[in-house]
Amino acid sequence: MRPAVLIPLLWLCCCRPAAPAGNENYIDPTIGNISPLLQPTRPQLHRPNQMIRVYPLRKDYTDDEITAFPLQVVGHNAGEVFCIKPVTDSTRWERKQLYDHESEEIHPWYYRNWLVEDQIQVEYAPGRKCGMYRFTYPAHAAHRLLLSPVDNWVLNGNGEITGTSLYHGDTKVYLYGQFDSPYDAALTFKDSIVSLKYAISYISVAAAKVSFEQELAGKGFAEIRKTAEAAWHRVMNQVTVEGGTVAQRRAFFTALYRSHERMVNISEEGAYYSGFDKQVHADVRPFYVDDAAWDTYQALHPLRMILHPHQEEDMLASYVRMYEQSGWMPQFPRLFGDHACMNGFHSTIIFLDAYRKGLHIADMEKAYEGMKKNALQATMLPWRNGILTSLDVFYAQHGYYPALHPGEKETVAEVDTFEKRQSVAVTLGHSYDDWALGQLAKELRHDSDAVFFGARAKAYMNVWNEEKHFFMPKDEKGQWIDIDPGWDGGAGGRDYYDENNGWTYQWQVAQDIPALIGLMGGPRAFAHRLDTLFHAVLGRQRYQFWAKFPDATGLIGQYSMGNEPGFHIPYLYNYVGQGWKTQRMIRSLLDIWFKDNEFGIPGDEDGGGMSAFVVFSSMGFYPVTAGEPVYTIGSPVFSKVVVHLENGKDFTMVAHNCSAVNKYVQGVKMNGKERKALFFTHAELMAGGTLELEMGDKPARL
Repeated sequence: MRPAVLIPLLWLCCCRPAAPAGNENYIDPTIGNISPLLQPTRPQLHRPNQMIRVYPLRKDYTDDEITAFPLQVVGHNAGEVFCIKPVTDSTRWERKQLYDHESEEIHPWYYRNWLVEDQIQVEYAPGRKCGMYRFTYPAHAAHRLLLSPVDNWVLNGNGEITGTSLYHGDTKVYLYGQFDSPYDAALTFKDSIVSLKYAISYISVAAAKVSFEQELAGKGFAEIRKTAEAAWHRVMNQVTVEGGTVAQRRAFFTALYRSHERMVNISEEGAYYSGFDKQVHADVRPFYVDDAAWDTYQALHPLRMILHPHQEEDMLASYVRMYEQSGWMPQFPRLFGDHACMNGFHSTIIFLDAYRKGLHIADMEKAYEGMKKNALQATMLPWRNGILTSLDVFYAQHGYYPALHPGEKETVAEVDTFEKRQSVAVTLGHSYDDWALGQLAKELRHDSDAVFFGARAKAYMNVWNEEKHFFMPKDEKGQWIDIDPGWDGGAGGRDYYDENNGWTYQWQVAQDIPALIGLMGGPRAFAHRLDTLFHAVLGRQRYQFWAKFPDATGLIGQYSMGNEPGFHIPYLYNYVGQGWKTQRMIRSLLDIWFKDNEFGIPGDEDGGGMSAFVVFSSMGFYPVTAGEPVYTIGSPVFSKVVVHLENGKDFTMVAHNCSAVNKYVQGVKMNGKERKALFFTHAELMAGGTLELEMGDKPARL
């Protein structure tokens, strides 16, 4: 039987409502919801960079059953708390609920679905610290709501519901909410339409109630939804485009939406809880968490420095407070503290980039103190936080991280048994970090530090193998370890590299590209090596390769589009006078790997890390070297892009005659003046410059 209530019946029989006006119309949160191998994107409902994040719990888009509906997802794609489930019988919590994709409507500001077997309509709208669910039950059935058995819930009998949950084993999450319908002890409601308004706090139930009263008091579902939609309208229309296809606009604006997922503001009315010292702090400045510097330093933070520089300042101020509270400058700051993840101290690069782009960083000297302490006193070991180990002492003395020979037993107890030493990746990553710290020292007039870290930044040269033309591992005696850099190193190549093989890591010197060109034998040899990368064979079946390197997806030859270390590589042709190859490759990568469908992300998207690459590349430029306030030109997919800057000015990119065929740049003008180089500065952008590109169907030698 069909449900007796009218609203769901009309919804299933009629067309969906018209999409909202503005660029937010192009957002499709289901893009990338099916992953090549690892994590899919999630259809996140939230306001831009705000604390509340919600999505229906299911494996991915292929899953037609929903496990539950959370009231909060604490971290990027993980940490759901206070899960609920509307039902019409005495079913067990473990039962999943069937739905049809065609009956699901998802926007960042609004969710609606139809649970087929229970005949229940589910709706949701997000606030900043709050949210609202609305359930429409069939009239002649039980109207029940199941609560997750792993959380602590308290029903007060007057419509109020409170709760506490433990996240990560040491961080409490608090709930305050109100139902609008009477219910009995089994949480069976009298009415067939039931709403739950709620707020989440990391401080206390009382603090959650304050947020509830300030955000939700007197407001209905339509108003909450409208306010959330307006928030997305503002950020999506900060960038306007002309030209391009509908599919390209959908991919672009969905990428822009995902670039606003994190970091998130967890401040609650002049206070915030910090997992870095497990204390509540009074502070009127917003406090942001949930970042991943390894994933976000290349593109996401630079994008925010253009679009939202004041917000980026608040985020970096949060980093400084985290250092003050914990004693270490974080790299993966989460709600509970610094997550020991990946390798490198790449927050140093972010600080340098921001400083050189004119952002105001509160207490820059304190920030520098934290970065220097990391460089001199923290272990470089992947997936480890803490003090120096014997391997770090060796690095300081010899300028490279020592590796083990294949089959050699690990002797350093602190090394993670799965993540291993990653000796080449660690050497390359920290060379970039030391370069950034040395450059920052120079800017701040710490002259001796500038000399010291500038010299240490050359460590990457110690693992360059001139014979093989790869960055290769050395043992503690300084002898090369003879490996196949495209295959050896165990799972993810982690004995020597990290998630990617030596083909990717041969380009990880973005901070010193002229020197890398020299190592490879000059511009012509460098370009030839790039050509080889994009055409090299794997030497085995793809299923064999991916069984060992599941992160290295989105393959073109040995190039991986699906992982962060590959983002800058296609742009390197610009540095050796073969920019047309960059233009050709960027268009190809966007067209092949970033479709506007459920398969439209070629690897782990990482909360804006990969999406920011799409935003930049679709607009026609990219920041190859984070830490240098310079952009290099690619091939825009739009004929015109206007970025409305916070300073009141507009940066404009015009690509005359741009089309699918006309992808090659024939000429460049900045503010009406011709230039030969395929580069422009951050200062030119922020001054409201106009970049004009003449496009054609044949390569031009720029």
